[in-house]
Amino acid sequence: MPRENRFRRTEVRITLAIWLALFLLCARRPARAQNNTSTARENARLAQGAPQSSAFVITSTAFNDGEMIPRRFTCDGSNISPLLTWTKPPSGTQSFVLIMDDPDAPRGDWVHWVMYDIPDGTSGLPDNLPPVPEMQTGARQGMNDFHRFGYSGPCPPKNKEHRYFFRLYALDQQLGLMPGALKMDVERAMQGHVLAKTELMGRYER
Repeated sequence: MPRENRFRRTEVRITLAIWLALFLLCARRPARAQNNTSTARENARLAQGAPQSSAFVITSTAFNDGEMIPRRFTCDGSNISPLLTWTKPPSGTQSFVLIMDDPDAPRGDWVHWVMYDIPDGTSGLPDNLPPVPEMQTGARQGMNDFHRFGYSGPCPPKNKEHRYFFRLYALDQQLGLMPGALKMDVERAMQGHVLAKTELMGRYER
């Protein structure tokens, strides 16, 4: 076989291999994008689509829903957690999850507080909870976006009012996660176990 023909066949094989690799790469990308979209939809469903119960309500003596959060509960004050109380949860509740976040943060949703495995029968949390991994009641605290256990108060950029949501979930089981879990870990473990959700929103501007 002439050397020129062998070179041409080699070039053709190399070209076909390159095109095949590109085809396989492009074929995988939509699937990955679809998986990411599905995950985002599931997170949105968990955060917003959990059943609401008019009898299950979270409140605070520090501020009413939609009002300004007092300075003492922010990074400009004592930075302590506010007192929270809630009414009777749905039948079958085994534990509660509390998540506080700021959807108006410059980098997107900013997590200020994650608490889970709050025992059934609990009807509230006192103010100034210690930033410890696990409470004496067995409730556990996750890691917030300040890389701290427990509560870290509102601390928005100056002259920018932000909203802070305290979302309480009633679950049909305990999660059993170790202390220090992230919000995404807790939300993933909660899927399919949320009986009801209630929320309290406060605002703060520096």
